[in-house]
Amino acid sequence: MRRFWQRGKPEDHVSAGEAAAAAATQPNPLPDPDPAAAAFFDVDNTMMRGASIYYFARGLAARKLFTMRDLAMFAWGQAAFRLRGTENSEHIGSAKEAALAFVAGQKVAGIVRLSEEIYDEVMADRIWHGTRTLALQHLDAGQQVWLVTATPVEVARTIAHRLGLTGALGTVAETRDGVYTGRLVGNLLHGPAKAEAVRALAAREGLDLARCSAYSDSVNDLPMLTVVGHPHAVNPDAALREHAREHGWPIHDFRTGRKVTMVALPAAAGAGALAGGVAAGIALRRHYRTS
Repeated sequence: MRRFWQRGKPEDHVSAGEAAAAAATQPNPLPDPDPAAAAFFDVDNTMMRGASIYYFARGLAARKLFTMRDLAMFAWGQAAFRLRGTENSEHIGSAKEAALAFVAGQKVAGIVRLSEEIYDEVMADRIWHGTRTLALQHLDAGQQVWLVTATPVEVARTIAHRLGLTGALGTVAETRDGVYTGRLVGNLLHGPAKAEAVRALAAREGLDLARCSAYSDSVNDLPMLTVVGHPHAVNPDAALREHAREHGWPIHDFRTGRKVTMVALPAAAGAGALAGGVAAGIALRRHYRTS
């Protein structure tokens, strides 16, 4: 082999390098930035099959921080909530109380680390490829793409980062010196709060909401969907499907057949997911207190 490379003319490294650089053209040039437009995606049953916070709880259970009995009770509670299909102040209040228990006394870095590990282990293969393709189309058009969810913002940011999106808007817990205080900043990012978050981000980023798009599966996200100029229904529930048809909104259904395939657990509508899901944090708290 050595003799083979030594035959013929001496090696010309310069011309080889120049030829390689000349051949390294971009067949598809990067798009011009479109700073006035963005796309906003709900997470549960829109970007991901099922409830992201449930999968986070499953990851905690795998680490013995959350018992399988607690997980089963949580799953039953979310399924019942989904079947009722309604929300009231009691549900929202329960969600808020559970959220406070979820974070109180925990280090932010620990929750972030766990969310990254659990996403890779449990959530990654539950992303709807069709929805991710929609998000990538917006990125390819030079637009920002944000997740908007009631899920804790640390989990939401992990999902956005792993998907290569701009960022995430999620429920924010107050911190002090890198530790959660047990209080929320504002309230759960749910229903009308999602619309307010989109408005606030638009003001900060200089977005024209009339040129922005939003995607969701739930009629509970109508406030967010109607605040933008281009609303879309993705894997919609019956009420949202009807609303989308009446108003001529695009409908994207990536499920098999017309009925929802229940994968592990259906995402509970709106804040119900957080009400049960953050109970995982209670188990985490108990673990650290007793260890």
